[in-house]
Amino acid sequence: MPKETILIVEDDTDIRDLLAYNLRSAGFEALTAADGHSALSSARQHHPDLVILDLMIPGIDGLEVCRELKRGRETSTMPIIMLTARGEELDRIVGLELGADDYVVKPFSPRELILRIRAVLRRLNPERETRAAWSVDGLRLDFEAHRVTVDEEEIALTATEFKLLSDLVRNRGKVRTRDQLLDSVWGYRFEGYARTVDTHVRRLRQKLGDYSNCVETIRGVGYRFKG
Repeated sequence: MPKETILIVEDDTDIRDLLAYNLRSAGFEALTAADGHSALSSARQHHPDLVILDLMIPGIDGLEVCRELKRGRETSTMPIIMLTARGEELDRIVGLELGADDYVVKPFSPRELILRIRAVLRRLNPERETRAAWSVDGLRLDFEAHRVTVDEEEIALTATEFKLLSDLVRNRGKVRTRDQLLDSVWGYRFEGYARTVDTHVRRLRQKLGDYSNCVETIRGVGYRFKG
């Protein structure tokens, strides 16, 4: 079975080498880039399974790299974990709204980062649903093909957004707490990361358009899918 490839975008040589060593020790292939232009070139050429992206890099900064990858036809679904010293809540929200799947703040634990990488990659290969598809009115989820259509037009969801919508649909009518969603969708639960769920729900609603009200906010608890 081929190893999954991780692209590390980091201008600090020590951190880049540390990440590459830990990833290879964990059974991954590791590619590296030290600036934004190299990152885009490597991502487009090698199509890594996941990108670890520092925000403060030379040339094109990390946010713009993320934006360009999400715009690209062949790179739009590429999962991204942002790795940065900028831990302010606003920076996290901006990164997530651009399409990043997760956000890790320096200094970080290599073991925690590996855990998060595996959690994101698991979302790309979820267990087979008991039903091949589900629909209500003009909203349809094809679990096997990982496709969502609204009024017969396919909408582009990231792997995380699809997993989130699938979880809510499978548990429709039930309230899903933020902690439950973190466990089910992200594969971990860490204090302070509940806002990650809120940001992804907001992005998901925007993409659902007329069906955004299917995802209800239960104030102080979490979310519920009605339909």
